[in-house]
Amino acid sequence: MREAPVSASADVLAIAAHPDDCEFGAAGTIARWVREGKSVVYVLCTSGEKGTNDPDLTPPALAAIREEEQRAACAVLGVREAVFLRLPDQGLEDTDAFRRLLVRQIRRFRPRIVLTSDPYRRYIWHRDHRIVGQVVLDAVFPYARDRLAYPELLAEGLAPHKVRELYFWGAEEINCRVDVTATFEIKIAALRCHKSQLREFSRGDPVAWLRERCREMAAGESYGLAEGFHRVEAPP
Repeated sequence: MREAPVSASADVLAIAAHPDDCEFGAAGTIARWVREGKSVVYVLCTSGEKGTNDPDLTPPALAAIREEEQRAACAVLGVREAVFLRLPDQGLEDTDAFRRLLVRQIRRFRPRIVLTSDPYRRYIWHRDHRIVGQVVLDAVFPYARDRLAYPELLAEGLAPHKVRELYFWGAEEINCRVDVTATFEIKIAALRCHKSQLREFSRGDPVAWLRERCREMAAGESYGLAEGFHRVEAPP
């Protein structure tokens, strides 16, 4: 079977359950990587169409709003592309079909780094975040790597690919901190694009909350603000 060339490669693939997840969890790091010359692509599994308490907003209307907000945030950060899978918000499941969708994106963009939400955070954690993290982890290893996993993808020119590193935001066991002192304001500018969600924020001032959280992540380091992750090196 002949495999067509793949030309859409990216250094980093950020896979999130909802628009705004990447901005809250990792936008300072993403902005830093973009400044360093890395190519970043987003995959949004849902359009976040249930993320409102506004009785006048329908799910299709909110989905359209949130996709536009995400595109605007990507423009601020320098993210090259946003792929919307448009799966149901609050309805993600660990299924073979979902895993195949993510394997397809990993093989399409062939990233060195995959960035996503931590699947092992305990107790209060959005179920979509938990499911996405687990399915991403399985999609990276072994499914994206193994030739005979989803062999029908070979017909699309999507050859196996080995991801080298995974970064999980929202982790309780942090083993990697990234200095985002110089890119924190870009993170905030990107986050402000998500106007529909900032109106729903229940913890007071989101900027003050994030600044304090990033300050806590940098405790003991020589810099002022950090984003923390659980980083895993994938098997060669």
